[in-house]
Formats: sequence, structure tokens, C-alpha cells
Amino acid sequence: MSTTLFVTGLTTGLFAGGASCAAVQGGLLAGAVGRRATAWTPEAWERSGLFAPIGAFLGAKLVSHTLLGAALGLAGAAVQPGPRTRAVLLVASALVMVLFALDMLGVRAVRRFVPRPPASWGRQVRRSAKSTAVTTPAVLGFLTVLIPCGVTLSIELIAITTGSPLAGAAVMAGFVLGTGPLFAALGFFLRSAARIWHGRLTAVTSLIVLAVAVWTLASGLRLGGWWPTPAPAAAAAPASASAETVTTANNTQTITVQARTNSYTPTNITAAAGLPTKLVVATRGTNGCVRSFVVPDRGIQEILPVTGETVIDLGTPKPGVLAFTCGMGMYGGEIRFQQPATGTTGPNPTAPQETAR
Repeated sequence: MSTTLFVTGLTTGLFAGGASCAAVQGGLLAGAVGRRATAWTPEAWERSGLFAPIGAFLGAKLVSHTLLGAALGLAGAAVQPGPRTRAVLLVASALVMVLFALDMLGVRAVRRFVPRPPASWGRQVRRSAKSTAVTTPAVLGFLTVLIPCGVTLSIELIAITTGSPLAGAAVMAGFVLGTGPLFAALGFFLRSAARIWHGRLTAVTSLIVLAVAVWTLASGLRLGGWWPTPAPAAAAAPASASAETVTTANNTQTITVQARTNSYTPTNITAAAGLPTKLVVATRGTNGCVRSFVVPDRGIQEILPVTGETVIDLGTPKPGVLAFTCGMGMYGGEIRFQQPATGTTGPNPTAPQETAR
């Protein structure tokens, strides 16, 4: 899960968070770098080079945000939010992204609803930027955690939903590293680069933020079990699952799902309703968020082993659709329970299922 979340944070920071955070925090780095050029002696400035203040700023920012991510993940673990609670947080994160994207596009109607840090925090951080101390770039980088941009707030909500200090730290660290290239460029081009970036690419960035919001919203809906599914066909016999996926023995139905690092297989299963049913989730060298297996409608949460089988008792399902998903709502599938036609009792344990005639 941590690796997947790190990549999620990295790509979000690289393609969406950079410009958004630069508009809020970029001036701090630019001011600190410029002040160092006038406050230090020419010899000291020449020896330090421009990489020193930029590296100190970005390194301290990475440390503070990683620690924050770990704390948020720890808070999520302490509270132990269920699938529906995590889903609500993901949906809220998506809505926050939408608000910030619309604000970046200049939609005045949403500005009153856009979350913003207390003004006193920003004033305190900016006062620190006036210092001529050698450590100022690092101090400012560390304090950027107090003036987050909109996309950062959304990533912080995701860190809470992980319920893991390691996963929370991973998604926040990935996000900061993703924003790193733009902040490094801002350090070299100073304030003029920040204005150019903000002026020319705001529209593009807002569209990227909207795309990330849609992806996050879909994940939340899937995790909450609210993803729309078509109504099951009435009085139809199961027809789409193979004998290896759905078997019956001693009047008990067993459904087997293979959990791989980036998917569940199969994702669409048809089984018989009205039979005692067990769901077997098999893993083999599996990593990523698929190891956090969730059945939203049943409130089931299972951490799967890297290799092995996890048996989940589904009781005696009624006709309908039962969705399953990973703990972040990124991968999932569904089991469609259908009432067998008259004269059938469920899947044949030794032969592929056939449509009742």
C-alpha cells in the first residue's frame, strides 16, 4: 500500500500540486534565496552556491510534511475509521480539490468556501523570511507545513484515510518530492519565475487538479459501496463465472478471487443466491493497497497476507450485487448473486456453469 500511495502522492505533486503550492509558498523560497545574496558576503555566497539554500528549503519541507503524514496516518489508525468513514474523507478530499480548481480558474462564487489556513500563520512564516540567518531557508521550508495549498489539504485527508503512519508518510513524502522540480526552478528564477508560472499555467493546472479530483471521487464512491451498478437480471442462472472461480460442495458455495499487486481477478463474478457462501481471497507475492480488502456493504476489512488465502464468510446472500474493493478504492470488483432457475441449486463443482434453459 505504501508504494502505491507514494506514487499517488508523487504524480499528484508533479502534475497538480506544483503550481498550486508555488502560488502560496514559492515567494518564501524566492525571498529567502534573494536575501541570502545581499546579506552574505560575496565570498560566503560564492562558497555556498545557490544549491545550498534551495536544498535546505526543500529538504526541510520534505521532513516536515513526512512527519505530518505519519502523524495523520497515526491519527487515522487510532480512530480506526471504517470503510464508509474513509470513503467520506476521500469524497471530501475530492470536493476540496474541486473548490480549489474553480478558485484557480477565477470562479468568484466558490472563494468563500475555499479552506484557508489562519492568516496569523502566514504572517508568522513571512516574518521569518526577513531573517538573514544562514538557517532561514531550512526554517522556511519546515514552516511551509503551516500554509498548505489546496492540493496539499486534499493529500492530508488521504493520509488520514490510510490509517497507517508509514502509508501516511509515504503519500505526503511523494507529494513533496513531486512538487520539488518546480520549487527548484523557482529558486533559480526567483520571483519572476513564480509570476510567469502562475500567470501562464494556472488554467492547465486547475484542469489537472479537476482530473485528480474525479479520480479521488471515484475511489471514494467505490470504497463506500456507492459506485452505481446496474440492477441484476431477474430469475437468471449464473453464467459468467468459471468452475475454478465458483464451486459448490456440501451445499456450500465457494468463490475464489485472486488478489494481485495492481488488480483483483476476476472483477465480475456471477454466483448463486440463497446458498451459504465463502469468499476466498488468494494472494501470491502481493503488495500494494489490494492487500487491504474491503467489502463495504458488509463492513468487512481484511489485511491479506503477502502470500496465502483469506476466507471470508458471506453468509447466505440474497439476489443482488456485492462490491469489493481495496482499502483506497482504487481497485475492485463485484459479485452478482442471482437466483438460480427452477431445478438448479448453484454452480456445478466440476464443470463450467451453463445458462439454464
